[in-house]
Amino acid sequence: MTTAQGLLVSGVRHLTAGGIDGAAQDARVLLAHVLGIPRDRLTLVLADAVTADQEAEFDAAIAARMARQPVAQIIGKRLFYGRSFSVTGDVLDPRPETEELVAEALKHPFETVLDLGTGSGCILLSLLAERSDATGIGADLSDAALRVATRNRTALDLDARAEFVSGSWFGPVQGRFDLIVSNPPYIAADEMTGLSQDVLLWEPHLALTPGGDGLEPYRILTRQAPDHLNTNGRLIVEIGPSQGPAVAEMFRAAGFEMVRVGQDMDGRDRIVCGDLA
Repeated sequence: MTTAQGLLVSGVRHLTAGGIDGAAQDARVLLAHVLGIPRDRLTLVLADAVTADQEAEFDAAIAARMARQPVAQIIGKRLFYGRSFSVTGDVLDPRPETEELVAEALKHPFETVLDLGTGSGCILLSLLAERSDATGIGADLSDAALRVATRNRTALDLDARAEFVSGSWFGPVQGRFDLIVSNPPYIAADEMTGLSQDVLLWEPHLALTPGGDGLEPYRILTRQAPDHLNTNGRLIVEIGPSQGPAVAEMFRAAGFEMVRVGQDMDGRDRIVCGDLA
């Protein structure tokens, strides 16, 4: 008889041998997913027998993780700002650092929001879920990403308040907004080879790098955002840890005031925000 404990021990052993950081945590998440239980209940069922199908599914999940596929893609979901979002290889895996952008946006009132490069929709949908009177639009160049965002919108019961449009940056967008947010591709071309295999092999390069110095999206956003913001509107973007000074200067050159560089939980520069007078 194979037990859940036996699967867990085997999974940790294989992931550790495969050089996977956090092998024990990953194995627990994958096993809980296969068993269809919350992760915090796994300890309670470790002595239980598992079916042959569950064992085969777990073995396949471990093999996928050893191939460096991210856990979120294997289980198809990621927790972000307290809510579960569908994740596939067509979108970035929502990261805890991006929650800093959401938290910053929620410090001020807004009724309309535009999310450029929306991906899974995690930023826009989190903002709308937190503000029941707000509406928003998410734009993305990838139709495959927009299909993921649409599934997330429906799952969060936000179909009536969120719209997704296909196109590049402000191209498909009309009107003005109280808030514009973006987590654009910002990794410089020469930095791509330094990414972990989990990211480099499995996440969409279109959402990771714009090529060149990585700053071109910010040039577009800061130059065009004033034409799409209401008076006293805000622009908030996620940045790479070394990009704060350059992006902040772009904000100021475009006429934004109260420009601030904010840090993530590890003390690294992570967002830039500014108000349009």
